Amino acid sequence: MAATLHDVAQLAGVSIKTVSNVVNNFAHIRPETRRRVQAAIDELGYQPNLSARSLRSGRSGVIGLVLPELSLSYFAELADAVIARAAAHDLVVLVEQTGADRDREIAVLTSPRMRLTDGLIFSPLGMGQDDAAHLEVDYPMVLLGERIFDGPVDHVTMRNVEAARAATEFLIASGRRRIAVIGAHENEVLGSAALRLQGYTEALAAAGIPFDPALVTFTTLWHRANGAASMRALIESGTEFDAVFGLNDALTLGALRVLQEHGLRVPDDVAVIGFDNIDEAQYTVPSLTTIDPGREQIAQRAVELLVQRMAAGAGRPAHPEQVLVDFDVVVRESATLAA
Repeated sequence: MAATLHDVAQLAGVSIKTVSNVVNNFAHIRPETRRRVQAAIDELGYQPNLSARSLRSGRSGVIGLVLPELSLSYFAELADAVIARAAAHDLVVLVEQTGADRDREIAVLTSPRMRLTDGLIFSPLGMGQDDAAHLEVDYPMVLLGERIFDGPVDHVTMRNVEAARAATEFLIASGRRRIAVIGAHENEVLGSAALRLQGYTEALAAAGIPFDPALVTFTTLWHRANGAASMRALIESGTEFDAVFGLNDALTLGALRVLQEHGLRVPDDVAVIGFDNIDEAQYTVPSLTTIDPGREQIAQRAVELLVQRMAAGAGRPAHPEQVLVDFDVVVRESATLAA
């Protein structure tokens, strides 16, 4: 049978009200009393009734995190960072994935499950700029990603154009001129792929290198298999290239495998750079040079903004904030500057 408040109070030698105050983290409780109650909670394995607490306080102590897919390392590592940041605020994170499906993303915004949370960190991939009105919800929300800008809620994102330009400039500085792109999206105007392709073309123009559309490969989802398929198609096309810029690390890892299968040496024959700095990147052979887009900063700022909005007790902010985090070029073996 599950332990109750009464059980904890009896073991700690205090009143039920005192136990409730400790559980709800009320101030003005003597440290020794708090220690005894917490020890009793730990010994009995007491679990607070979040629904009942929510009814009493108006807060559940839970926030939502909606992501496209956890099978992609970037989103899995982002979720890990958000959970760690939320824990520092004594918040639990309820994670849901949408499969990058627009209808599911829109549906989750009005789902009854949102009533179980105090706020939401939302990273859509299927929705677009025309869907901004769906973000007009009556609970605190922080938007992530590059699908919707200037919406009605706070927005934390990365410097996609600048970071992609820096990645391309790094390859140019290493002496490369025929730089292939893996992972562009056909007809995309706004989104990660479009913004990173923009940074790539800006770097080429600044260096006086003509843009060659034959060097740009297109795909759909940014998975390893699609990166491998794109790299294979580029090699088989006979297009000459001496560097590869993968628009995310997963694509780049797939491309790296195919380069090696075809006997191309990295970085001697082909320099390779990715984008995301997932944990796996430092353990590939060769280790992957990549862009760190500030994932930890994104998690930190998103949680901080959400906590601020929750404390204010309001839904949509009158003046939403847009936060752009900083990035770094992480240099490893797959692409290095010329000596």
